[in-house]
Amino acid sequence: MFEAFGTVTDAVIINDRETGRSKGFGFIEMSEDQAAKAAIEALNGKDEGGRALTVNEARPREERSRR
Repeated sequence: MFEAFGTVTDAVIINDRETGRSKGFGFIEMSEDQAAKAAIEALNGKDEGGRALTVNEARPREERSRR
């Protein structure tokens, strides 16, 4: 899906550690910033398999309190 906008250099689907099932999100890295921005604009909100996609630029991970 993302390759229609440029070269995908990496794709990772995030899985639950205990069940191994997908958590419903992942990360895509593209070779060019412009291609990534075009993909974000075109794919954000698009219906895929009956679900609306949320596509945005990754943000730094927020610190969580330790238990």
